[in-house]
Amino acid sequence: MVSNGTVVDVSSERIHLVVLFGGQSAEHDVSRTTATHVLAAADPQKYRVTPIGISTNGEWALATEAAEALEHGPAALPSQLDTSGDRLSPSVMLGEAADQPERTVVLPLLHGPMGEDGTVQGLLELANVAYVGSGVLGSAVAMDKAMAKQVLTAADIPQARYRAFAEHEINPGLPNELADELGLPCFVKPANMGSSVGVTKAHTVEELRAAIDFALTYDEWIVVEEGIIGREIEIAVIGNNDPVVSVPGEIVPGDEFYSYDDKYINDASTGVIPAPLTPEQTADVQAKALAVYQALRCDGLARCDFFLEEDGPARGFLCNEVNTMPGFTPISMFPKMLIASGMSYSDIIDRLVELALERHGRRRRNTKH
Repeated sequence: MVSNGTVVDVSSERIHLVVLFGGQSAEHDVSRTTATHVLAAADPQKYRVTPIGISTNGEWALATEAAEALEHGPAALPSQLDTSGDRLSPSVMLGEAADQPERTVVLPLLHGPMGEDGTVQGLLELANVAYVGSGVLGSAVAMDKAMAKQVLTAADIPQARYRAFAEHEINPGLPNELADELGLPCFVKPANMGSSVGVTKAHTVEELRAAIDFALTYDEWIVVEEGIIGREIEIAVIGNNDPVVSVPGEIVPGDEFYSYDDKYINDASTGVIPAPLTPEQTADVQAKALAVYQALRCDGLARCDFFLEEDGPARGFLCNEVNTMPGFTPISMFPKMLIASGMSYSDIIDRLVELALERHGRRRRNTKH
């Protein structure tokens, strides 16, 4: 791991860790699976854990099944947590968390809109509770692919050619215009979604038209990108003001592209860690990942995804997207890249909690007058 010398050193003080999971996005089930593994890995000597499930209709509840299972040890946890239980008001729950004798850290294991997009982060800021991950601005900008691309363009980060537009800007001639400008095949994505949900590879103008309609079922803003023939390279980043990066990993899709089914259903993709790159390529993509992380105002953690274009224009590493709350199961690329860089799964949790407390203390100092 490229490091500044910072080591994992969680205080001996026991911390109240509130784990939020579920949520209202299409990635609800992914979050539930992630939470199971985090709860199993959280050291009970360091953390008093409170699991809170958020249903698909936005109701918060104490995840009683998970809480009871934890009393019998990690092995008793179900493979996927249930979000049902005693209903809670978010404001009451967060107020009670802030009043605990231990320091409280919220781990929002929420993927996609209404969780990873700055909404929950804003709630936690108002509640004056430390939380893992990027703040309101970093979360919102990274989640919105259209805005993230604008910021990365301003920061001179190489990307695929793209167009972003809102639903009200669509006209009958737009698909033909996009095909002429970006070429075919191209990729159509809802701006605010993750895990490849709503993403289509369009090979013809008619497919492009249908793909736009499909993406609009997930978001009113759409991003269309040129098709890149290249390798998919990922980097894990962890840290606040002085972040560090992992060794790179490579995704070898089993599908035509790294789709939702490929990630979570078919299990056909392969992750190669470390990615077979030259030392020069490794240093280049690590430097670009740090630049992306800092340009988007990320904190805590993120996974930065790139295409390596070696043929055609051969533009090298092109930033695809940034995930500020990446998948966190033991087989997910984010923890696997950090583990390959010298950390353990439990070390990662400890470090993220430490970073959350550091950022919270710094932010509170800066906002006091």
